[in-house]
Amino acid sequence: MKKSKPLHVVGSVARTLLALTFLFSGFVKAVDPLGTTYKIEDYLKAFGGFFTDLMPLAGAAAVCLIAVEFMLGFCMLFNVRTSWTSWFSLAFYVIMLPLTLYIAIANPVSDCGCFGDAVVISNWATFWKNVVLMALVIILLCTKRYIPQTFVWGAELGIAVVGLAIVSGLMLYTHTHLPLLDFRPYKIGNNIPELMEIPDDAEPDQYAITFVYEKDGVQQEFTLDNYPKGDSTWTFVDQKSVLVKKGYEPKIHDFEILTLNYDDITYDVLESEVPVTLVVMYDLAKTDLKQIDRITALYHRCINKNEPFYILTGSGEQDIELFCFAINGDEISNMVTPFNHPEDIFCTCDPVTLKTIVRANPGVIVIQNGTIIDKYNIRNRIE
Repeated sequence: MKKSKPLHVVGSVARTLLALTFLFSGFVKAVDPLGTTYKIEDYLKAFGGFFTDLMPLAGAAAVCLIAVEFMLGFCMLFNVRTSWTSWFSLAFYVIMLPLTLYIAIANPVSDCGCFGDAVVISNWATFWKNVVLMALVIILLCTKRYIPQTFVWGAELGIAVVGLAIVSGLMLYTHTHLPLLDFRPYKIGNNIPELMEIPDDAEPDQYAITFVYEKDGVQQEFTLDNYPKGDSTWTFVDQKSVLVKKGYEPKIHDFEILTLNYDDITYDVLESEVPVTLVVMYDLAKTDLKQIDRITALYHRCINKNEPFYILTGSGEQDIELFCFAINGDEISNMVTPFNHPEDIFCTCDPVTLKTIVRANPGVIVIQNGTIIDKYNIRNRIE
């Protein structure tokens, strides 16, 4: 082991910065693995083509990404096999750097999701972040020989096992319950109407408007400043609007609940003085049918207390009918359930919004006076 204090310090600083970045990125994803899955699905949809065939693998890809980031950070932090983690980090960024450059240029998804919902940064910011981290990896590779080994092999193995147990436990708990930390606007205690408000002095979206006119068979584009107003020799053809600057957007801007009769009951729900229970099943085809009895028990509890109860889904009416038929079977039970009169219980909502509201399918959210007073995964709540 060569000794050089300046290079040892430089290498240790690079190792620590990389470790903290990997750990933070892995941790905020580990407490919300479904969010990472949804983000990967968004990318696969945006890329199109054969990538859409990989959608069923999004969950496994999310678990692998989280485990790799967390373990690299954990092992780096405790100086476990720095040579190995350095080369693994280099391989990681050899893949991620060109990928994030493409994403920054093509902009298929506005938020990269590299830090989950905890820290939202632009695609270009993500690329430059990766440039800096790649530089740190190169520095670490050049100075790792000057960083002395801290633990013996057996201790390093134990540390790695502890790290793997931590990240596995985080993901397993979150999958069974809900994210340990909720970074989204629909967390318990938040008031939805307040987060939907737009300040009077909010900056609006800015658009570049062009007009297409035709004269003597030739089309030409004009702006508001120079279009041929009052000139009858020009014939109007088309108008184009291009967003040049995004204005203020409230944290909640897409919360809308429609009945199967297309009645908007959003504010009926938000202004209710009694608790309103909303069971969220964003995709009925992916709903855990083992929880139907729990949903029915929750429905009867709400009815007995004269509290509104609705099921929100992003699926269409035909899917709702097939879903309820599959549950009821050929005979309609005499027992009143939310599935033998879906027209009174089922409502539609944007599936992306529903996946943002609660990371469970089915999940439950309870609202009173517009404030979220409870939220849980129905599989671990006994009614």
